[in-house]
Amino acid sequence: MDSYTKQLEDVIKQMLQPLKKLPFKLVIETISGNKVLKFDLHNEKNIRLIDDLKKVANFVGKKVNINGIERPRPNEVGNDIEAIIKASLNEVGYESDTPLAKSGKRKSTGYPDIEFKDTYNRLHYLECKTFNIENVDTTQRSFYLSPSDDFKITTDAYHFAMCFEIYVDKKKDKNNIYKCKSWKILNLENLELDVKYEFNSDNHRMYKSNLILAEGEIT
Repeated sequence: MDSYTKQLEDVIKQMLQPLKKLPFKLVIETISGNKVLKFDLHNEKNIRLIDDLKKVANFVGKKVNINGIERPRPNEVGNDIEAIIKASLNEVGYESDTPLAKSGKRKSTGYPDIEFKDTYNRLHYLECKTFNIENVDTTQRSFYLSPSDDFKITTDAYHFAMCFEIYVDKKKDKNNIYKCKSWKILNLENLELDVKYEFNSDNHRMYKSNLILAEGEIT
């Protein structure tokens, strides 16, 4: 094995080692250039903000529990709850929307789910999550953040998550009817993140003619 090949193997081995306990606020600032603001629980504006978010969480839970959310899998429930959170934020006098990315366009995919302005016209970011109480204290991955050329963080702000404990109330055909049992509001400022590298390709390279061994039409 020549020295270049050995160096290349060593670099790839290092890349495969995951990075652990990276501070969320530093990751956000590195990717976006914007700071995750330190949340002061004693600030009068923030006290009112948390009171309002508590109201929103209760509104959401009660709305969900009227008819429940029909989905085959629990990880799909969050998509329905997101719309209800937006409507409930508006009900308490806030302005909520899909985040405006750096391109100037509203972007639904990726972190965060929602941006909203409070009654003091301060913009905040909010992630929507659901959880099962049985795995809330496990190492199951539940938060994802990927760099993007069109990142959705465009200003210094507080970063929150609104999380709902869901359970299966009953079955309906092949689906479950999910309802909410409790909620949590998180300050993501001190969240720790891990990074695990992956190798990937795309359709252009995947289906190049030099890789095809055989192909045919279905007749």
